[in-house]
Amino acid sequence: MAPKITAIRARSIRVPLDNPTAMSSRLVYHRDYCIVEIDADDGHKGIGFCYVGSGGGSLVALAVRELLAPVLHGEDPFRVEGLWAQMYQEALLQGRAGSVMRAISICDIALWDRNARAAGLPLYKMLGASDEGSVAAYASGGYYRDGKTPEMLGQEVADYVALGFDAVKIKVGRADMADEEARIAAAREAIGPNVHLMLDANNAWRDLPTCLRYMAIYEKYDPYWIEEPFSPDDIDNHARLARRTPVPVATGEIEAGRWRFKELLDKEAAMILQTDACVCGGVTEFRRIAATAASYGVEVCPHWFHDLHIHLVASTPNAPYVEFFSDDKVLNFRKIIDTQLSFQGGKLQLPDAPGLGFGFLDDKIEEYATEPWA
Repeated sequence: MAPKITAIRARSIRVPLDNPTAMSSRLVYHRDYCIVEIDADDGHKGIGFCYVGSGGGSLVALAVRELLAPVLHGEDPFRVEGLWAQMYQEALLQGRAGSVMRAISICDIALWDRNARAAGLPLYKMLGASDEGSVAAYASGGYYRDGKTPEMLGQEVADYVALGFDAVKIKVGRADMADEEARIAAAREAIGPNVHLMLDANNAWRDLPTCLRYMAIYEKYDPYWIEEPFSPDDIDNHARLARRTPVPVATGEIEAGRWRFKELLDKEAAMILQTDACVCGGVTEFRRIAATAASYGVEVCPHWFHDLHIHLVASTPNAPYVEFFSDDKVLNFRKIIDTQLSFQGGKLQLPDAPGLGFGFLDDKIEEYATEPWA
């Protein structure tokens, strides 16, 4: 007899940053997450999670409880594709992106985690592995902070290279052009010519002419990509930029659903998709998007949450890199889980444990929770 889902629990938590962190357009003091647990009557439990901004995160937990839990309760957890379609249909009026799609993503991740644990397999093997042992990662950092000089930025990225990483990412787009050039010049000098240098603008520019003035500076330092130059809704400007710069355009980290990603591909607005399984519709939708991208000859480098995305990169042939945060200064989700990925020579080691390979730390969840499990 097939197992049945017996419980779906959601909770909002708020984890403060040790130091405020800045990117091009905002300053972050804390990060809100929604976490979910799904139980079935075969004794196996799965977990899901998502970053839900710096305010209003309880909207996601509410969507899980009121919209999605009634759809899932009593169903066979292995019927993932069918449950995804039912959740999506139930949520059509409330939102096909944003908080509601994040709620669908969290539940879908929890189902995949639960099912992999029930099968006794790491998630990447449950999905069909394309890599063995380890996957390549790039070190993500280079944030703006008060008093952080270009020399300090250079030392930061040099430290990543010393750990074995052959690719690093820094933030751009917050300062004036002279200061921006000082930062990127220091970073390039510190890592040398053979290390990939990714640039993340976090939607810095509203118009193409301004962006092109900055790109004229950046192009001199051979960036591997320019990430999120415009609002995610401004797909046409991404396409115009892609036609005017030799630097590959990367975007998609807060995009949802295969249809919007197909528009990015059809308009040639991105050479690299940064699909986030916690945002786009979960593991199920990530796999559809990655397969579509492969048919266009486009690579996927997923955004954020290396603890999840290591499994997706390891089971997606056109996904060359995991984005990796080496400490909890920015991705403070690390503070609430019981197992950290290990890395060696710039590669993340694939976990052997079933499912995602980690669980939540109950004492930390209680410390940071803004509401009870419900």
